[in-house]
Amino acid sequence: MTSGYHSFLGLAFMSLCYIQLVSSTSDVYIVYLGLKDVQDPILTSDYHLDLLSGVFQRKEDATRSMVYSYKHSFSGFSAKINSTQAATLAGMEQVISVFKSRTLRLHTTRSWDFMGLNLNPTADNSNPLQLTHGDNTIVGLFDTGIWPESKSFHEEPNMHPIPRTWKGKCVSGQNFNPKTACNLKLVGARYYLKGYELEHGPLNASETSEYRSPRDANGHGTHTASTAVGSTVKTASFFGFGQGMARGGAPRAWLAVYKVCWGDGRCSEADILAAFDEAINDGVNLISASFGLPPPLLPFYYSSNDIGSFHAMEKGISVIFSAGNSGPNPSLVQNVAPWSTCVGASSIDRNFPTRIVLDNCLSFLGESFNTKHIDANLVGARRYFRGGICNMDMWRNRSAVGAVILCFSTQGPVAIEDAEVAAWIANAAGLIFVDSPTRQYVDVDIIPTIRIDMIQGSKLYSYLSQSITNHTKVRIFPSKTVIKQSPAPVVADFSSRGPSAISPDILKPDISAPGISILAAWPPGISPTRTDVDQRSTEWNFQSGTSMSCPHVSGVVALLKSAHPDWSPAAIKSALMTTAYNKDKNYDTILSGGTNEESSPFDIGAGHLNPLKAMDPGLVYDMNADDYILFLCNNGYTKDQIKRIVSLHPGTNVNCPQEHTTNANLNYPSITVSNLQSTMTIKRTVRNVSYKKTSIYFASIVSPHGVEVTVWPRILFFSYFSDESSYYVTLKPQKLSQGRYDYGEIVWSDGFHTVRSPVVVCVNTATDLAFAIDESSQPLDQSVAGA
Repeated sequence: MTSGYHSFLGLAFMSLCYIQLVSSTSDVYIVYLGLKDVQDPILTSDYHLDLLSGVFQRKEDATRSMVYSYKHSFSGFSAKINSTQAATLAGMEQVISVFKSRTLRLHTTRSWDFMGLNLNPTADNSNPLQLTHGDNTIVGLFDTGIWPESKSFHEEPNMHPIPRTWKGKCVSGQNFNPKTACNLKLVGARYYLKGYELEHGPLNASETSEYRSPRDANGHGTHTASTAVGSTVKTASFFGFGQGMARGGAPRAWLAVYKVCWGDGRCSEADILAAFDEAINDGVNLISASFGLPPPLLPFYYSSNDIGSFHAMEKGISVIFSAGNSGPNPSLVQNVAPWSTCVGASSIDRNFPTRIVLDNCLSFLGESFNTKHIDANLVGARRYFRGGICNMDMWRNRSAVGAVILCFSTQGPVAIEDAEVAAWIANAAGLIFVDSPTRQYVDVDIIPTIRIDMIQGSKLYSYLSQSITNHTKVRIFPSKTVIKQSPAPVVADFSSRGPSAISPDILKPDISAPGISILAAWPPGISPTRTDVDQRSTEWNFQSGTSMSCPHVSGVVALLKSAHPDWSPAAIKSALMTTAYNKDKNYDTILSGGTNEESSPFDIGAGHLNPLKAMDPGLVYDMNADDYILFLCNNGYTKDQIKRIVSLHPGTNVNCPQEHTTNANLNYPSITVSNLQSTMTIKRTVRNVSYKKTSIYFASIVSPHGVEVTVWPRILFFSYFSDESSYYVTLKPQKLSQGRYDYGEIVWSDGFHTVRSPVVVCVNTATDLAFAIDESSQPLDQSVAGA
């Protein structure tokens, strides 16, 4: 038998094994078929119904079972069926994969100034980014919807008319009138609810304060949209904090909203794939999506995010995802497909110091969004909570009126959110929460909450313990806003880290961007903490998460698309990655939050987003859909399946190698080798995109520890007649090691441009394994390792 046949059997068996893991009751399944065979969406839908009818006795039952027909940009459908029917569909030759629709979760201003992106025009127009504000770019945002009345979505002056090629719509719905909600800024608004309701039950809009429309009942979508493309608003603040001009990265870009997530933060894969199908067909230029699922990661053909983003990439549409909020432990990064961009989170240089004074003599400094003077007694947590554990389940049913409670994260341990709720239930005047200094970032709270580090917390606790009167007076002053007073950026402790659990030879995350305490637009009808006990109303709110870093990158991608409309998604990602920096504002190595150690590429990707440099990267590592064929081969696709997935160029070789080869040969802007056992050579190709067509680039190398790195040639020449050049990187292990990653870099420079690629290598040359393998035993069949 051929290796392709074995790959087909492996893929089919994995599909069947996966289906058999679910129950026999009816669930929403996605059936993926690849490219469309015909352009007529009606004929495509009819074909889907005929295929689905094959597992029902009557066509009427199949019609009722159908949830979505994905018929515009790729072929597939979702239906409510049982596992037996799903297995039958998976065995059909024309079906690439069948998988149960899962529920994804949301990954929940000074930031642009911090990155040096000043959108105010200069007299000489010397900054190329100031020549565009994202004009002629349509940003598709997949999230919880939009609050269209926000000032962030008013029309900017001199906005261009909506292009005739735009096929999107503003659909009507509950409390959403397209005639008043949509304008030259908000050009599209759709919502998707079928999958969500089938998986989680009917949406009761009256009880949940949710809207059956594109209107946002969560705040998350409004916040991310404002960050990416919000119009300029001169006066913005959260109750006086972060006061100044607010704007998105591309304030004159058009916005199209696709509501796929709902008030509880849940998003159905069936709905997400429907949004991809329509957004690609509508004509968006990029898609920003801040949601995902933590590992275990499923193969790419079992993921709506990966399938949708692949077909978007084929149409020249960049897709930007958040990395997830599961840090700082390794290998929990999400959204790791090489054809999309994965964004981690980091801090900016803005803080909100809050002064604490005990008995008018001892002073401490924490952080919070406290708006008032607080005079109260400082009381240890043990008086109100058993074992000193600040959790509502440990409450002694004692009132803390007039008291500020001192809580330690190490007592329990307990999360700050749980401590807040516990202090609020006890009617405390405030909370001082002591945590690791690597987890110190301010957030919006339901009760005045001041965060302090362990060193200060221990001194405060010692003073409180030695008090003779048992009445320690505490005075807490209103917080202030300060900038440029702390090292920044620092990788957020919650930001999900690499290596990728499913494709470790592709560096993920790709890049990092601001994601801590980001101020952006907010629906005034939703409290800033999203709780019923919070009666405040605000048009601006602080949020933290990789959900916030993702739209920062999306805003910059909109600028790049506007300035370079002919650049592919891979070229744009390359520009972002090779110009990113890994030093903070003090020129020290960026720290990794959660560890307080120097960050690695698994923390920050290629580095921190640098918008100005990305506009003119010098060289780019480009790819099209054909270039991902080797990657698809390595992930179990057969030749026939690849033909049904990839829009192939004439003469493209779709024959998979006889043996599995490394994904390190993908023309990626970073180099990652997860299993270096002997000398290997990989190839990279770069294209000169600078206005200076004739140029010479010289290579400099920082080798990972224990690895000899050789680059040939060391000089690259570009001219009007030759804008592409290739080079080879040879990696030779020079140490005995097992499972340890080391880091280096390759930098190409022409004296003006600096094109930096991280080099990440895991040397596996040690032979004294803890569990030796019997050489006489038969090798295991790994074709179903992911089942």
